Amino acid sequence: MRRAFLMLIPFIAGLGAGPALAAETQRYQMEKTDKGYVRMDTQTGEMSICEERDNQLVCKLAADERSALQDELGRVQSELKALDERIVKLENSLTAQLESKLPTEEEFQKSMGYMERFFRSFMGIVKDMEKEDQAPQMAPAPNKT
Repeated sequence: MRRAFLMLIPFIAGLGAGPALAAETQRYQMEKTDKGYVRMDTQTGEMSICEERDNQLVCKLAADERSALQDELGRVQSELKALDERIVKLENSLTAQLESKLPTEEEFQKSMGYMERFFRSFMGIVKDMEKEDQAPQMAPAPNKT
């Protein structure tokens, strides 16, 4: 029955089941073994061991594929941990830099004193200019020609 089903797949694809189904059926190759089937993904080269359980085909990654996958997972996790540590280190150093650049209370008060004197002087100039504008203007002397 399994063989009949596997033989029907190309037949169904050929009857116009669509190019997507045809591409999908061509993507995997199945080979019978003593213990079940070996399925190969023709696009990625990934191999799976398949066996029939309760009239269903159950596939697992081949041992060497699983090992490679576990190795890659371990590498990615190590890289992620290193990146997390680097981020924490950079955030801590940035916070320390920002805190060390803030002025002390004494420096802040000194700067506020400078600003206050500047604004008082500026406002004095503005008041003087307003007084000049409000002062009565003398009529211009007649022009003798």
